[in-house]
Amino acid sequence: MPEETIQQPTSIGEIQPKMYLQGTITRTELYGAFVDVGLERNGLMHISRLATGRVKKVTDVVNVGDQVSVWVQSVDPDRGRIALTMVEPPDVEWQDLEVGQTFYGKVVRMERYGVFVDIGAERPGLLHVREMGTYVRNPEEITHMGATIQVTVRSVDRRKRQIDFTLNTGDPQPDVVEDEEPGVSPMEIAFLQAQEQAQGDGRRFRERGSRKRRGRGSNNEDMEDIFRRTLSE
Repeated sequence: MPEETIQQPTSIGEIQPKMYLQGTITRTELYGAFVDVGLERNGLMHISRLATGRVKKVTDVVNVGDQVSVWVQSVDPDRGRIALTMVEPPDVEWQDLEVGQTFYGKVVRMERYGVFVDIGAERPGLLHVREMGTYVRNPEEITHMGATIQVTVRSVDRRKRQIDFTLNTGDPQPDVVEDEEPGVSPMEIAFLQAQEQAQGDGRRFRERGSRKRRGRGSNNEDMEDIFRRTLSE
């Protein structure tokens, strides 16, 4: 028996899709069975909604007088019609799936090309390895069987009953610029640059003066040497 709270509505106006009820089989037909759920009208359960697999005969599954657990598939209060199912409905219906939706899901199957993630839909969806990250080559690098991961719907094919996911890694972190000094204003930067330039000009001026002094000293020494040689001769 499913671990769900059994609800007991008192009128068809209180009936909602996916509501979990208990009832009694009152009549069987070739196309399905009628179920008394305690309302003024019985609900109809089609033969295709008796089990997940194919059912050849209604009486192979249920018979008059059987107590059954059912879910509301659809309801039409104006016509007094309630469609029931013994197949537990998925948490996420195909018509509700949209590209960009984010879900937490469980990894239920692993392949070399990706993993299949159950988000509560009719079928698990595929998270291909190329949607796991630029440098991921094997799904086992980032996940494992039974893990719960966050995925975003990349595409939905309702006709083929296929869902494709991309891994949701959260919002990207802002780029960090390491070259700039924190707390330094443009005016302070300009001042520092001007100061460095002035210091460089001063060094170059001193170096030129030093070279000139060295040059004059060298010329005086040469003249003294020539004068001494002349006297000796």
